[in-house]
Amino acid sequence: MEENLIIDISESNKGKEQIIINKKYKFNFSYKRKDNSKLYKCTEYKKINKCKSFIILNDKKEILKYNILHNHPENEYDVSLSIMKHKIKDGIEKSSIPFGIKIKPLYNKISKEMGLICPEYNSIKSQISRNLNKKLPSNVTTFAEIPSESEYYKTKRGENFMIFKNSNLIIFQSPFQAKLFREYNDDIFVDGTFFIAPKFSYQVFITRTYAKELNTISNLPFINPEYIFDIYVIIKIKSIKNNYCQFLKFLEYFYKTYLIDYDMKIWNYYNNIEHITNNASESLNNYLNNLFPTKPSFYELIDKLNELEHLSYYDYQRKIRGIWKIKKRAINKANEISVLIERFKSIEAKLIDAKCDRKKIINLWFDCLTNLNNII
Repeated sequence: MEENLIIDISESNKGKEQIIINKKYKFNFSYKRKDNSKLYKCTEYKKINKCKSFIILNDKKEILKYNILHNHPENEYDVSLSIMKHKIKDGIEKSSIPFGIKIKPLYNKISKEMGLICPEYNSIKSQISRNLNKKLPSNVTTFAEIPSESEYYKTKRGENFMIFKNSNLIIFQSPFQAKLFREYNDDIFVDGTFFIAPKFSYQVFITRTYAKELNTISNLPFINPEYIFDIYVIIKIKSIKNNYCQFLKFLEYFYKTYLIDYDMKIWNYYNNIEHITNNASESLNNYLNNLFPTKPSFYELIDKLNELEHLSYYDYQRKIRGIWKIKKRAINKANEISVLIERFKSIEAKLIDAKCDRKKIINLWFDCLTNLNNII
């Protein structure tokens, strides 16, 4: 028997277990023996070659016997095709929610592991799609078919996502989203869209709230550093008045980290506006519309809303810990902010020339901060 045999587990087109030896030969399961070991015959056994090679494995997939006398050439490409299909199918089977599976990136990852001999993506694309479709839930075609309970009604953190359903309305909201609406309910935005509504439904409404305090803090780098501490105090007083408990914890962190421990020059852009960046996003509905070239199925839509909920949760948790992910914006947005800052600089200079008290200048820059919140 050959030493250092490499065994890969795959399966045949009929779903039966298949053994691959040294990435060269394939063996299909034939039968189970009295001692519970399994015998596998070469896949060329029933073909023109009538290959009599076989292999016997115990329940630990250890080789008990291997007849190595193949009467046909090895076929590495055919073997690699079987391994690739099996690994991708296995990835689909292990996923509890298959909508989020990105087949091409999964293929790229596996092909790198397999090396040079690897089937082209187009040669296995159709079979992968069939495997994926088998994993997907049955499509909902009428509102009455929408189930009251489903594994898809859970967030990625295992919390309830669906909170209400009747004969013509279903509402999704996570505990995290409910918490934000309780704390930040001064500004609530509602927008409807027909484009992403499943075929059997009429319209999808997206309801959003705005945690303006987080945006306020993120715009402090554009303010004259001489007045940032005073503006911080104003923000804190307003937060105490509105009982923003979670945000107050973040403010304490911000004070210690960015106003005490850090040199303000490191993160302040007041005199370097050309490096302005921000992470404002497009309208959520426009974003969703662009995600689906055609109307999504009910479960596709729920899966995407669930994913966006998780991203907003993660983003919020980062921000209250003082971690700001900065993205560059288009130059016209930077110019717009630059013009605003220069205008307030000019007003500040006039107030100083007029010997106005410090409080008036602080209020000026707080107004600038408010203006920035509307731009960014």
